[in-house]
Order: sequence, then C-alpha cells, then structure tokens
Amino acid sequence: MLSKNLHEAINAQINAELWSAYLYLAMSMDAESKGLKGVANWFYVQFQEEQDHARIFMNYLNSRDAKVVLAPIAEVPTEWNSVLAMFTQTLEHEKKVTSLINNLAAIANDDRDFASINRLTWFIDEQVEEEENAREMIAAFEAVEGNKYGMYMLDKELATRTYTIPSPLATTA
Repeated sequence: MLSKNLHEAINAQINAELWSAYLYLAMSMDAESKGLKGVANWFYVQFQEEQDHARIFMNYLNSRDAKVVLAPIAEVPTEWNSVLAMFTQTLEHEKKVTSLINNLAAIANDDRDFASINRLTWFIDEQVEEEENAREMIAAFEAVEGNKYGMYMLDKELATRTYTIPSPLATTA
C-alpha cells in the first residue's frame, strides 16, 4: 500500500507530466506555424512521451490499488522567439521534472517502499536522457545559429525522429 504522502505526490506528478505534454504540444504547434516541420515533429514526439509517462504513473497507481485523481492542467506558453529559446526552456523544464522525480524517490525511500523505488528508477534514468537530449539540441541549434542552410538541414534531420513506446508500457499497449 502506498503512503498517503507518496500517493498524493504521484497524483501531482501525473499532472506535471500532462502539463509537460501540453507544453511540448504547444512548442510543436508554434514550430509548425513557423514552417519548421522537423522541429515540430521533435516536440510532437516529446508530447507523446510525456503522455505515456503520465500513463505509466496512472497504471502504477492502479496496480497499487490507489486512486488516480486528475487535476486541471495549468496554462502553458504558446509562442517562442526562436527554436533555441524552445530548447532552452525544454532543458530548464526537464531539470524541474528531474527534481520532482527525485522528490518522489526520496519519499519512496523514506517509506521503504521498494516497489515504488523500483518503478521510479526507470524515471530517474529517463530524466538523465531527457536532459542530455535537450542539451544536445541546444548545442546543435547554437552551432547553426544564423546559418539558414544549417537550420534547414537540422530541421530535416529532426523530421526523422520517431516515437517508441516506453518499456513500462510495452507489455500493456
């Protein structure tokens, strides 16, 4: 059984994951409106990932006989001055999500809830990857800043990104 504290924190995390999804959908739509179909695709894949992260948490609560409580999603920004600004915000946001996940792990550790610690380990590893991806995108867009051909090629490259169902959902999809 989950502690009340961890149960409430995971429900809050579900809301945070859905907010993240909404943020990345807004970034995708902003990039699309600016003719950056590859960047739009990259953020759309992020949108899908965040939805699935929320689903993993929902499935986990259900598996522990704990009620999922969905809360309203707060408003997100809808426009950015540049792609670099989008990825800079992405990195800052992912760092915040990392701290939220670390907080969940600390609560689970304090509760000696080893099942939750095990599930959260996947998210901890995922956050390392999320932050690394954002840093790589920042470096790539800084490298082509002011170079229209470089931007065009990078946008084309990002158009090839595809979505992969995360392993915790692979058996339930």
